[in-house]
Amino acid sequence: MREDIETYNEQDLQARYEKEEAYIRAKKKVEKLVGFYWHLAIYLVVNLFLIILIYTKSGESFWSLAVWSTPLFWGIGMMFHFLGVFGADFLFGKNWEERKIEKYMNQENDRKRWE
Repeated sequence: MREDIETYNEQDLQARYEKEEAYIRAKKKVEKLVGFYWHLAIYLVVNLFLIILIYTKSGESFWSLAVWSTPLFWGIGMMFHFLGVFGADFLFGKNWEERKIEKYMNQENDRKRWE
């Protein structure tokens, strides 16, 4: 058999396929993160500018709806973008639930020990 011809190895092919799939998923996740961070940066810069501009030029009170309407409604959109990127269980995910259950079980055990 010739040495310069690679032999077909199905396991090697499967491993390369899985590695490529993982790379593509990771790249998409990073692109979503970058998109969110750009959106957040633009949100902060534009709304800071608008708040200052509207407050100084309109004569409205600083806490009026005219000053805060754009940041408020755009902020709602930002919240949905955040949930789309990080997931709805970002704050109260499975790890959080498990930590809380363990904490309360430990507290219960401590109480029983001191009774």
